[in-house]
Amino acid sequence: MGRENARLRAVREELLEEADINNVQNQTLIQEKRQQICDAALELFLEKGFAATTIRDICARSGVNQASIYDYIANKNDILRRLLNQLWFNADVPTLPEILLDDALSLEQALERYFADSWKFKRKGTLLAYRTIPHLPPEDRKAMRLREIAVMKDLADQLADRLGIEAGDQRLEIVANLMVFLSAFGPMRDWLNRDQPDEAIVKTIAAGAAAMIRSAVDDSRT
Repeated sequence: MGRENARLRAVREELLEEADINNVQNQTLIQEKRQQICDAALELFLEKGFAATTIRDICARSGVNQASIYDYIANKNDILRRLLNQLWFNADVPTLPEILLDDALSLEQALERYFADSWKFKRKGTLLAYRTIPHLPPEDRKAMRLREIAVMKDLADQLADRLGIEAGDQRLEIVANLMVFLSAFGPMRDWLNRDQPDEAIVKTIAAGAAAMIRSAVDDSRT
């Protein structure tokens, strides 16, 4: 099995800080109302944009009274943090470094799984993250950037193990960055491939990505 870097273990547990609100004692009610609010806000943030969406809009869409919404969330940024924690930092979707720990999977198979899961389960989170990052407070942008850097560095380490080369090769970090880019933006151009089976798209892109990774490594050896 490949090595699991301590960076990756640490960042899995790093989430954006959500407001601690205890005005309502009924925890079931809190979770239900927060989810209503977050679901409505997600639709509005993707439709109208974060800046153009108001708390009044979110109340109208969610059905939560404007007089009581602050019993469940602190403000609009708190909603965004909760959504990013749910969708962008979705622990149910493994990162590529985690997938590469399974030596039973070929590089192509690992990439197929990574792209398929990311495109299926993280698409809204990806759209939300890239559209709202300019509106995040500096501390949240920093936390997201540090987490992504850690994941990419761990991906470079896993690729080094896979390909039998020395860790620390900067080309692997460039390749890792590109893999994360493909996982984020690949599905956003699927309107060009609506007549193509999803499996064929995933296999083709994974095969191309694997070939590119090997080519970069071969070039670094010459």
